Amino acid sequence: MTNPFDRDDVQFRVVINELGQHSLWPEFADVPSGWVAVFGAAARQDCLDYVEQHWQDITPVFERDLAVS
Repeated sequence: MTNPFDRDDVQFRVVINELGQHSLWPEFADVPSGWVAVFGAAARQDCLDYVEQHWQDITPVFERDLAVS
């Protein structure tokens, strides 16, 4: 069986959590608790492109806030 996260024939969503971390999530699966869908359903590559454009600082939000303080 192929991992659904590696399949190009599956539609995905981009989900984010409260730390600003992004993840791809298969469209057929419920969004996990603590995560919110922000893009999709779309092709895997479109979701990867979205993540690349919108998540340029992978530092968790709380750590970025501490650096500013």
